[in-house]
Amino acid sequence: MSIDFSHFDLSAAAFGEPVIELRGMSRAFGTQTVLRDISLEVQRGETLAVIGESGCGKSVMLKIMMKMLEPSRGDVDWFGKSLRQRAELDIHRDRLKFGYLFQSAALFDSMTVLENVAFGLRQNTQMSDAQITQIVHDRLKDVGLPMTAASKKPAELSGGMKKRVGLARALALNPEIVLYDEPTTGLDPIMTDIINELILRTRERQPVTSIVVTHEMSTVRKVADRVVMLYPLSRLQPDEPQIVFDGTAAEAFSTSDPRVSQFVHGQARERLQELAAA
Repeated sequence: MSIDFSHFDLSAAAFGEPVIELRGMSRAFGTQTVLRDISLEVQRGETLAVIGESGCGKSVMLKIMMKMLEPSRGDVDWFGKSLRQRAELDIHRDRLKFGYLFQSAALFDSMTVLENVAFGLRQNTQMSDAQITQIVHDRLKDVGLPMTAASKKPAELSGGMKKRVGLARALALNPEIVLYDEPTTGLDPIMTDIINELILRTRERQPVTSIVVTHEMSTVRKVADRVVMLYPLSRLQPDEPQIVFDGTAAEAFSTSDPRVSQFVHGQARERLQELAAA
């Protein structure tokens, strides 16, 4: 069963045009700046992988894209319109076009799987219980979970099952844009590949723009059309851009830039030498 979004304005951007744009965006927490002067466009229909060392601001950038955090400076556009110039009702309407898979799945412990996946539907639609239950069952099937999982609580689930429930919840409202925050963290190689396949299947089932924050290079190789790499500000000069790479996955794995090459190939020797000299 699909959801009727005909009452929403979906015509703001044509295929291939930016659905999210960051313009001169910076974010600080107190005196610590995490993101500095980031300008980035996410094109409709692409799968963008965001990589970089822990602590360089990847998850913060994802939350700013979703308007879960505000930038300290700069602007964010959705579908060609600045969020600073929008009414809250307009922002709420467009937020329904986003799905978000949290790093730890972030399920509600007191709710069953069915109630977790149904949460956004109950909050944002006037559907009947029967309609919502059918959509939940459809989304659980999409992520490869049996219907018997619907009555379980998160404490009864494995890490991989929690991730899949989180993905089912993110997909429940048929989003145009899905943001994945470390979707394979803590998973074994087989479950990691299952999540990668689900990301691909989501894209194949319907047109969707995907942004994947990840440290997992198998995910980058398998799902990414484009790769952006952030670098820690502590290791950059004040005038150096924080985005040190923007290109295809193949280009990321063949680049001559040692910062990118060492990261994607997992080569730590130079970093160990830097740490020893510090």
